[in-house]
Order: sequence, then C-alpha cells, then structure tokens
Amino acid sequence: MYIVCSDLEGVFVPEIWVNVSLQTGIEELKLTTRDISDYNVLMKGRLELLKKNNLTLHDIQNVISLLSPLPGALEFIEWIRSFSQLILVSDTFIEFADPLIDQLERPTLLCHNLTVDSEGMITDYNLRQKDAKMKVVQALQGLNYKVIAIGDSYNDISMLRKAEHGILFNPPQNVIDEHGDLAIVNSYADLKERIIQIINPVS
Repeated sequence: MYIVCSDLEGVFVPEIWVNVSLQTGIEELKLTTRDISDYNVLMKGRLELLKKNNLTLHDIQNVISLLSPLPGALEFIEWIRSFSQLILVSDTFIEFADPLIDQLERPTLLCHNLTVDSEGMITDYNLRQKDAKMKVVQALQGLNYKVIAIGDSYNDISMLRKAEHGILFNPPQNVIDEHGDLAIVNSYADLKERIIQIINPVS
C-alpha cells in the first residue's frame, strides 16, 4: 500500500519567507531551502534579520494571511486523497502554516514550532526532530507502507531518497544539477501522471 508524503511550501503553497521579503523589502529573507542546504544556517540568519528589523510573529502572520494555495493545489490534493493518504512534512512552523493548511482542507501536517517572547518576537525555532522528513518516511516504511515522496528543495532530498519513489516538483536548477538522478516534474499534470505510473505500472 502506498502513502504520499509531500513538502508544503513550493509544492502546494507559495514560499512564505519569499513573500515576507517582498512585503518588507528585506532582500535577504528571499533565501530559502532552495538556495541554502544547511537549515540551521538559514534559520539563524532569518532570526537575526527579524531581530534587526524588529519584525514580530504577528507581522509574518499578516503576510501569510494574504497568501493562497498555488493554482491547482487543492484539486491535486483531492485527487491524491481519493486513493491514498497524504501527509505534509514541512520545515515550516505551526504558527505560520495553520491558515494555509485550513485553505487546503486540513491534510495532516507534521512540522516544527517557534519560541516567541512576550513582545511577539521570534527568539528561537524548535525542530520536532533532526532530519524529520526522512524519519517520517522511515517510520511509515516500518508500518509496511511504500512511500511516494514529493519535494522541491535541498531539505527534501533525504526524504526523497529514503522513499521508494522520490519526485522533485518544479525544483530550481541548482537542485537539479546536484540531484538530477531523481525523477523531476514541473506541473501537477506531470506529477499526477508520474504517480499513476507508480501505482499502476504497465506490465
């Protein structure tokens, strides 16, 4: 039996930090896991920028409130859920993702959480566990599931490689250059076709 694990940002919803950058004019916040492979380096840099620019959790949530799922995302999720379970495994934070998950009709989301002080400043981030995406796949395999994993960034690679079938969805060229041996698709139509080929292989 197959189960589908997928990243959230860049696959079903826009990149949150890119949109925070666009709204605030802070260019450095455009960097994501599509650009930097070390998540700790990326997040420490983000926290420094938030502190330097006096941006609070509420400020980021205001930007997130303006976002909607990517065109076709909800329909694609509905298609997956017509034949399989979908688990979103993300390196975002529950304080960010909740309104977006609501718009996606609440698929299961496994992610991290933030430490926020009394003034609403984000002071730290708390990983649910190290390499959580890969470990979700590993745990599901321990329950005798076969996993189809979908992602677009450096932080998805270990999950994609652990899964029986890993698929890069619309990845940047730098990720393709380094991990081009993985299956690559650039649209929901192509992703749907790839999944159909996996679950119903031509004999």
